[in-house]
Amino acid sequence: MPKSILIVEDEIAIADSIAYALRTEGFAPVHVSLGEQALATLRSSEVQAPELIVLDVGLPDMNGFEVCRRLRQFSNVPVIFLTARSDEIDRIVGLEIGADDYITKPFSPRELVARIRVILRRLGPAESHPSSPAERFTLRQHEARILFCGRPLDLTRYEYLLLKTFIDHPGHVLSRAQLMDRVWTDAPDTLERTVDAHIKSLRAKLRLIDDGNDPIQTHRGMGYSLSIA
Repeated sequence: MPKSILIVEDEIAIADSIAYALRTEGFAPVHVSLGEQALATLRSSEVQAPELIVLDVGLPDMNGFEVCRRLRQFSNVPVIFLTARSDEIDRIVGLEIGADDYITKPFSPRELVARIRVILRRLGPAESHPSSPAERFTLRQHEARILFCGRPLDLTRYEYLLLKTFIDHPGHVLSRAQLMDRVWTDAPDTLERTVDAHIKSLRAKLRLIDDGNDPIQTHRGMGYSLSIA
């Protein structure tokens, strides 16, 4: 079955050119013009769930950023933003709220399709449906960001370094002293109980995304590890 791509674009000419390029490359495009229609489509059980969304920022009924914020409350579907502006602040906002890519108008529909293929290839079956807790994390070191179940985590500097340490050593039991040496390198006087406080904070942020399982395991008298089972 062809992969469904949801196009959320109010300019019919642009939507038609995207849809044509997608059909030519073997995809099944679905087009809506409003943000509310996009959210309703994503929640519907009567249509094929899209593999990716091409989302215009400037929609008539609501800002595309708001659409993305709302859909991220119930879906991890990849999003590519379309916008007439190329301001850096727009790109940063789009990426911070969970977009996977960003392309400015005017653009080549063929380039857009190429970017779609790259994202879908990166989010293949093994990554889209991870078999272990450790595989549910995506580390974007060049952005100093970590995604959990496809959603970005809002982390402090030490929370980021702590979680990165676990991701770099999945399944390894790391003592508080080892974590202090790796994470608090610039704060040698920090007490070990700081590790426990940051673990508690990390767990709370992970539960906001998935309250079903705790990927950080406590080993009494030994330390902590990132579960791989």
